Amino acid sequence: MDYTRNDMMRSVRRLAIVCVFSTVSGWALPARAADMPGPLAALQLGLATATLHAPGNVAVEVKDLATGYETAIHASANMPAASTIKIPVMVEVFRQMELGRFDLNKILHVQPHDRDWGWGDLADARTGTKRTVAQLLRLMITESDNTATNMLIRLVGRTHINQTMQSLGLRNTHLGDDIRSEGDIRSLRSSPSDMVQLLESMARARLIDEWSSHEMLSILQGQHHNGLIPQPLPRGLEIAHKTGTLHDTLNDVGIVYLANEPYIIAVMTTHLPSLDLGRRFIRRVSRLAFASFERFASWRMGEGLPGFRSDAAAAAHPLVPSDAQMWLGGSGTAAPPNAAPASPGGADLPGTGGVPVSPAAPAAPDPPASESP
Repeated sequence: MDYTRNDMMRSVRRLAIVCVFSTVSGWALPARAADMPGPLAALQLGLATATLHAPGNVAVEVKDLATGYETAIHASANMPAASTIKIPVMVEVFRQMELGRFDLNKILHVQPHDRDWGWGDLADARTGTKRTVAQLLRLMITESDNTATNMLIRLVGRTHINQTMQSLGLRNTHLGDDIRSEGDIRSLRSSPSDMVQLLESMARARLIDEWSSHEMLSILQGQHHNGLIPQPLPRGLEIAHKTGTLHDTLNDVGIVYLANEPYIIAVMTTHLPSLDLGRRFIRRVSRLAFASFERFASWRMGEGLPGFRSDAAAAAHPLVPSDAQMWLGGSGTAAPPNAAPASPGGADLPGTGGVPVSPAAPAAPDPPASESP
């Protein structure tokens, strides 16, 4: 159920009052906030202040991967997902590959019902145009190609996507239809808390399996729409993220790989008077989070607390291995450890077999409101 702007304003005012009162009086906050170090307590208050003056309805969650500290504003609100719903689609594709139902080399053909005229290179493709699963994954995430997304939804099944999200405990994430630039905004739903849970599982190499987690992060790193969370941050910073735009909705969710202090950030906005106001809000939240985690990294090291490490089995893999080179247009190949070569029928576990991938393009400008990156 959507929450109203009045609900949001009342909640934020309560949070702001609690944060200020606890600062000046020492009054005890709930455990999660009471034990929060100074830089993150300041972030919590900064988010409350920013949200108090936010356009439309907003929901935010930011989480430190090293310590698990998190701060949020309406993180469980059921919000329009727009194209951030493509992350769950990607998850289901990798889940079914892990089951051996097909591999990255499997070829799909564009069908008339797949095509969405609003956004993506495949919008103008002729019926019968061939693309591999690997190519469709890259187009779906890095270019936010709606036709590619609909082809993958047709492959894995919308029901299976929703069942997998439910099995993961994601209460607000639901794909109610194919992806359409002029589609019903109520048909694509999620929340910051659901997206943070998915991204954290990937970061810890626990989502499906170690190989799948790393491949999905590599694809997200290739994002071409970088005008929201990345825009105010230092150039060259590694960010694995996915944006979403639909009608009056603007979202961005991802992992920011700040040196020694990676954090997850999910910002969702809707009922915006203008998309430009939404962009400003998301960029403001991104700046606040980055500055806070820079200070927090110094605090954590001063306290002698360990930094972030994924599960031991995944720790040996760098963030950008040859797998990422494959997704970003290099010469690497992506295959799970000890995988056999893919069979013609696509029944083996996933592998690329040298699937050609186009070179990464420069960062793309924000698209019009009718498009859905």
